[in-house]
Amino acid sequence: MDSKLRLQVDPLLVLEYFLWRKGHEYAISNHYDRHCVWEEVVQNKKLNKYNHTVIDQQFAFYQADGLKRFNVSDPNKLLPSSNILSHSFQVEFTPDLYLLFLFLTRCFVLPIDVPEGSLIVRAHTPMSNLFSCLWFNEVDRFTPRDQLSFAFTYQKLRRMNPGKPFYLNMFKVKKCIFFLRFISAKVNEILK
Repeated sequence: MDSKLRLQVDPLLVLEYFLWRKGHEYAISNHYDRHCVWEEVVQNKKLNKYNHTVIDQQFAFYQADGLKRFNVSDPNKLLPSSNILSHSFQVEFTPDLYLLFLFLTRCFVLPIDVPEGSLIVRAHTPMSNLFSCLWFNEVDRFTPRDQLSFAFTYQKLRRMNPGKPFYLNMFKVKKCIFFLRFISAKVNEILK
């Protein structure tokens, strides 16, 4: 939990809700505004969050290693949060359709591949520990912008351990409201 949050309930309730209730071992919230790593890269550079050259190198490395753009209609979505929408339709995203998709995802919360890492709840299982180590290594190797490396790290974990399950819970940020108080006025406005 980062410094912009204050816990309002017994920590065991947080563990029960985000992990134990459905057998998850790692829980992190979806980003409240961005939906794929491509958007996150653009926003990080626009806001000068880190050196643009290093962000570009990191992103080029991830793409060369197989990271794909988030596509809501892809039946082989990278992260489990993306599996809510089924394979029942196939959509080719033209620029206009993609803008419509972005508008709709802000009106109706759809699954995304970028986390908002202010709250991470995890069990200390071998896969959870390995994921955390791999993610930290990516943050240490490139940029401290952890949202840029999350999807790649998940992909790397799945490739390294194809037969081992990793029970990841990517939840909507609004689910935190009962458990946490946000110190940031900006975050509180977003969640209203």
